[in-house]
Amino acid sequence: MGNSILLAKILGPYCIIVAIGLMFNPKFYQKMIEDFFKNTALIYLGGVLALIIGLLIVLSHNVWVAGWQVIITIIGWGGLIKGIWLIVFPNSVGKLTQVYLRKPALLRVHMIIVFVLGLLLTIEGYFA
Repeated sequence: MGNSILLAKILGPYCIIVAIGLMFNPKFYQKMIEDFFKNTALIYLGGVLALIIGLLIVLSHNVWVAGWQVIITIIGWGGLIKGIWLIVFPNSVGKLTQVYLRKPALLRVHMIIVFVLGLLLTIEGYFA
């Protein structure tokens, strides 16, 4: 349970801050997404970081329970899978980027989900 609380205290505020940043600056983040995926070195670096963070979370918190703790595990596995995907299939990233750029509402929905999950993790990490 200690790992769950610690990771919730880290991931919760992180998710909230990222989601709020995107909500207040959507054009900036759309431009950043465009620029990021035009740079192959950044795609690789993003993959390495996602892989390492995903591995760290999965190795320290691979908890499959019917509770809020599973959110952390899913985030870890998501990071691990994303890291592998960015490193192994970097050319496929452009197609997904285009979907987000053509449909800005999809990015907003994604960030609302991230905000809600961040809020839940923050509450569980700091107040529960």
